[in-house]
Amino acid sequence: MEGTAELPVTQGGVPGRPLPQPQATEAEDAPSGDRSCRLVHLGGMSLECPEPGPQETQGQSPGLDRRFGPCPASPMPVAWSLPRWRAVVAATVLCYINLLNYMNWFIIAGVLLDVQKFYCISDSSAGLLQTVFIGCLLLSAPVFGYLGDRHSRKATLGFGILLWSGAGLSSSFISPRYSWLFFLSRGVVGTGTASYSTIAPTVLGDLFTEDQRTRVLAIFYLFIPVGSGLGYVLGSAVTELTGNWRWALRIMPCLEAVALILLILLVPDPPRGAAEKQGLVVPGGPRSSWCNDVRYLGRNWSFVWSTLGVTAMAFVTGALGFWAPKFLFEARVVHGLQLPCFREPCNSRDSLIFGALTVGTGIVGVLLGAEAARRYKKVNPRAEPLICASSLLAAAPCLYLALVLAPTVLPASYVFLALGELLLSCNWAVVADILLSVVVPRCRGTAEGLQITVGHILGDAGSPYLTGLISSALRAGRPDSYLQRFLSLQQSFLCCAFVIALGGGCFLLTSLHLERDQAQAWQPSTGTPDSKDMDSVDVESRGLLSGTPAFTERP
Repeated sequence: MEGTAELPVTQGGVPGRPLPQPQATEAEDAPSGDRSCRLVHLGGMSLECPEPGPQETQGQSPGLDRRFGPCPASPMPVAWSLPRWRAVVAATVLCYINLLNYMNWFIIAGVLLDVQKFYCISDSSAGLLQTVFIGCLLLSAPVFGYLGDRHSRKATLGFGILLWSGAGLSSSFISPRYSWLFFLSRGVVGTGTASYSTIAPTVLGDLFTEDQRTRVLAIFYLFIPVGSGLGYVLGSAVTELTGNWRWALRIMPCLEAVALILLILLVPDPPRGAAEKQGLVVPGGPRSSWCNDVRYLGRNWSFVWSTLGVTAMAFVTGALGFWAPKFLFEARVVHGLQLPCFREPCNSRDSLIFGALTVGTGIVGVLLGAEAARRYKKVNPRAEPLICASSLLAAAPCLYLALVLAPTVLPASYVFLALGELLLSCNWAVVADILLSVVVPRCRGTAEGLQITVGHILGDAGSPYLTGLISSALRAGRPDSYLQRFLSLQQSFLCCAFVIALGGGCFLLTSLHLERDQAQAWQPSTGTPDSKDMDSVDVESRGLLSGTPAFTERP
C-alpha cells in the first residue's frame, strides 16, 4: 500500500496491522558508515534517528528506534537538469536586468547639478540622496536574502522590479515644494533594487559551476560599471536632448517592463545547490533557522574578511561615483576650460566623460580580474583573495595621484582616475565567486543579503554624505570661489585612498582562511553548520579532508 510499510510491530494491539510510515519534515543523510544522527519530526515531536551501521543490534530492524518505532527514510535525490541553451538565455536576461539595476543607482548622479538647482539643495543634502537610497537598500537586503533562501526567488525578483520601476517613475513628477518626497522615492527605489542584488547571483550560482560560473559571474558583474556608466550617460544625454532631467527617470520604466516580461518567460528557479550536486537534489531538504545561518556566517572568516573588503570598495565607489562628475566639472572650471554653471540645465560633458571612463575601465577590469583568477587559482588555491588584495593596494596610490594632480595637471588626473577605476573593477566578479565558494548553497541568499547590508551601511550608504559634509565644512571657513569649492571637494576625497588600502588588507586576511572554508562548504550536506560545531575548527578541517563530515544539521 502506498504511504505504508509492513513492519514487525503492532498498532492498537492488532498484530500485523501496517504502521503508517511517518513523514520527516526535515532530514539529513549521513554518508555510509557514519554514525551521525538525522533530526526528524514525528507527530510534532523532534527525534534524532541514528543511521544504520555495522554495530546494529542483532534482531532489530535497521532504522528502528526502541521508543518511537521506525525512523523515516531520508528523501531520495531526484534528477534536475536544464539544457545549456536555457541556462545561457537565463543568464543573459539576468545580466540585462543587472544593467538596469545599476543604471538606477547612478542616473541621479548624472544630473546631480540639475537636481540641486531644481530642489535648491546643498552638497550635504545632495549626498543624502544617495545615502537614503543605499540606507533603504541595506535594510531590505537581509529580508530579501531570507525570502530568497526559503521561497520562490523568481517571484521575489519580479516584485523587486515592479517596486523600483514604479517608484522611479513616480519620482519624476514630484514638484520642488515636496523635495522630501523625492528623497523618500529614492529610498523605495533602493528597496526594490535590494531584491535583485541579493538574489540574482545565487540563481546564477545554481545554474553554473566552477570555471563556467566564474565566467558567467564575470559577465554578470561586468554590468556594474557598465550600468553605472550608462546611468551617467542616459541622465546627461536625455537632459541635453529634452532640456528636462526628469525625462531620464521616465524612460527607465519602459526598459524595466521589458525586463519583467523576460524574467517571467525565460528565467527558471533552479533548486538550491543544484550545480554542486551535479543535477541531483533533495526535495524539501534540511533548513536551519535564520539565526543559525547568521551565526554560521559570523564564524566563516573568509566571508567576514571578504565582506569587509567589499565594504571598503563600496565606500570608495560610492563617494567616487556620486561626486566625481562634479569634481571633474569644477576642475575644468579652475583650469579655465569650462564656464561656471549658474542655472539649469548645466553642461553635462563631465558626466559623459566619467560615464565613458566607468564603462570602458569596467569592461576591461571585470574581464581581466575574472580571467586572472580563473588561471591563477589552478596553481594557487588562494588566488581570488590575493588578486583582490593586490588590485586594491595598487588602486590606492592611483586614486591619491588623481586627486592631487587635478589642480595642476588635469590630463594626468584623468589617467590615474581611469587606472584606479580599472583596478577597482577587477574585483567585482571575483568577490562574488569567493562568497559562492565558501558558503553552503542553502545559505547563499542570506550571505548575499548580509554582505550587501554590511558593505553598504559601512560603505556607500554614508560615503557620499560624508564626502559632501566634509566639503561643506571645509568650504564654510573659506572664501566663496570656485577654486575653494574645488579644493574643499578634493580634500574631502582623500580619505578614500586610505580606505581602499584597508580593503586590500582585508582580502589578504581572507586568503588565510579560504581553503578551510571552501572545504566546509563543499561537503555533501546541503544544510548550515551548527554554530557549536564551528568552534572546533581544527577538528572540522581534519574530518572534512579525510572525507568524514564534521557537523550535521540541527534545524
